[in-house]
Amino acid sequence: MDRSSAGISGQYPRSDNGYNQPNGHAPSSRRGRYRHATVRQRDSQPRSTPGCNEFHHSYGTRPSQYLLHRSVNSAQDFNVLIKQEIMDDLVSKSHRFGDRYDGRDHGLYASSVKKYTLAAKRPLNRTEQSQLMRLLQNFTVTRSWNWRSLTTTLHSLTSAGVFTLHKPMDARVKRTQAALLSTLFDSIIFNCNQKPPARDIDAQGVANLLWAMAKMLDNGQERTPEFNEAVVALLPHVNAQKDQFKTQGIANLLSAMAKLVDNGQERTPELNEAVASLLSHVNAQKKDQFNTQHIANLLWAIAKLVENTQQQTPGLNEAVAALLPLVNAQKDQFIPQHIANQLWAMAKLVDNGQEQTPGLKEAVAALLPHVNAQKDQFNAQDIANLLWAMAEL
Repeated sequence: MDRSSAGISGQYPRSDNGYNQPNGHAPSSRRGRYRHATVRQRDSQPRSTPGCNEFHHSYGTRPSQYLLHRSVNSAQDFNVLIKQEIMDDLVSKSHRFGDRYDGRDHGLYASSVKKYTLAAKRPLNRTEQSQLMRLLQNFTVTRSWNWRSLTTTLHSLTSAGVFTLHKPMDARVKRTQAALLSTLFDSIIFNCNQKPPARDIDAQGVANLLWAMAKMLDNGQERTPEFNEAVVALLPHVNAQKDQFKTQGIANLLSAMAKLVDNGQERTPELNEAVASLLSHVNAQKKDQFNTQHIANLLWAIAKLVENTQQQTPGLNEAVAALLPLVNAQKDQFIPQHIANQLWAMAKLVDNGQEQTPGLKEAVAALLPHVNAQKDQFNAQDIANLLWAMAEL
């Protein structure tokens, strides 16, 4: 009986980064605090930087800038993304504008990598990752970057599989990953700790960052001291932005926190407060705002949090009670993984003291017929989770 595995199996909904570019600028540092892991910078002749609503002027569009703004898809050669002229142009922008550079074009480049993988319907493979890393050795992140650039870059590169640890892992790739993550975390921590807080910190950016960091753990990254410090710096902003989160942000954040806790993140008062704040919104949201993926992820997250704390708070119980009727209402729309995750979650809740209420029994009864109807579509992890759940229930 598998009592510890199961859950989302590395699957998270992709968050949208499509919010407006703010123009706030924070004080900067040319290097992160973690000097041993700072991404190298290259000397090159200064060039101009394009972009509307920027604080500096454009003197024309260079070929690499054209490539950067192009829509990259799977039908195009991956070599479009790894042209040296693109990175040379990004490096020169960072050097030319120094502390005034807000990272906008680096964020656009990261988004292009993500768009390529979305079109290909897969993350970067090991060969593509290795090729890209040769460029990213010079992908310079500084504290002058604004919030939008930081959140877009970390979320996009994580979604694309840039920070995945493949086996076997090339030492050069691993070093570049560690260096880039160190400077990204340093800049995130710096922005989060500004007093007063940086004006452009927003709810979606906070959700995207914590989602990305949880995804990194799924992809094999370790919880380094910088990683932990970045999580600690982000948590107060969850509570500060609590009224701004939409349904997807709530589902992503609770899933991320459950994954972080499951991987050893300390249950600090700040983390507990953030979880409690989000759970209250689960109960407050209108029923038609949560889709099937939200429901499945939320139940999985709640079950994981209970498993790792061995306590069921009133807020948690209320959230479960609010979600269970939605399972029955949307029973015909769940995909196999959702069905497996939800039955596992309900069994895990019961295993940790959840009362088998009429609502829980109805939700289980609503899902069971779909197990047989979709029996040919479950993968090995789903089958293991289902067998354990049924035995427990």
